Amino acid sequence: MNAPTTISSRDNPLLKRLRVLAQDNAAYRKQGQVWLEGDHLCRALLARDHKPALALFTEDGWHRVAPDLRHVASKNHVLSSSLMKSISGLESPAEVGFVWDLPSAPVLQPAQATVVLDRLQDAGNVGSILRSAAAFGFKQVLAIKGTAALWSPKVVRAGMGAHFGLQLVEGLSVEDLSALRVPLVVTSSHQGVLLPQAELPYPCAWVMGHEGQGVGEALAAQARLSVRIPQPGGEESLNAAAAAAICLYASAVGAPG
Repeated sequence: MNAPTTISSRDNPLLKRLRVLAQDNAAYRKQGQVWLEGDHLCRALLARDHKPALALFTEDGWHRVAPDLRHVASKNHVLSSSLMKSISGLESPAEVGFVWDLPSAPVLQPAQATVVLDRLQDAGNVGSILRSAAAFGFKQVLAIKGTAALWSPKVVRAGMGAHFGLQLVEGLSVEDLSALRVPLVVTSSHQGVLLPQAELPYPCAWVMGHEGQGVGEALAAQARLSVRIPQPGGEESLNAAAAAAICLYASAVGAPG
């Protein structure tokens, strides 16, 4: 096990860099790394056989966290709770955080069961949809330009570790989706086949649209199928993340095998 290096200055260069990484939605694109804070996210990374580039612990956390978290990084740093708070995006800073090197940009897989995010704005919605994709066997998520940054701190926290089991491709145009060899299925709050009555293709690419505007016309025009979720309670529409979970579950239970 590597002995930890103590950080005592707020102006430490590593801390300055990590503050940006933890608080700037686009910093991961420049730094090629993400900040993972808390036991759950750190363990989710390890569960997918990934290792952090470095680990940070509060002074108390270094003695309290399980040994497996202290042994995994090649570089460990210890700092006060107040310094950890200066990095943290959480209301109550965790005792442990990892910095992970992002893998090389993945290439779109044409035949993969896919979720397409069409300009979704809310980080909580995006993270929740990633969780549903991972849970229901949709291994690829494609984000159209204008969608919330997939590796932004808020999306990573909302994803609760789902990121590490998915292939994530972002910054795509509608035209890029022509490479897909699976049919597009779009969702709508007011038109299309009722979901329980739909013959869902599998594998397919579910398209989840902007929270207010829905799926864009260009994407909708390419779809093989448009579906809507029955709402006997009379609500006008569902939250985007809730709708995605329902649709992906419907595909999962109807999938062959």
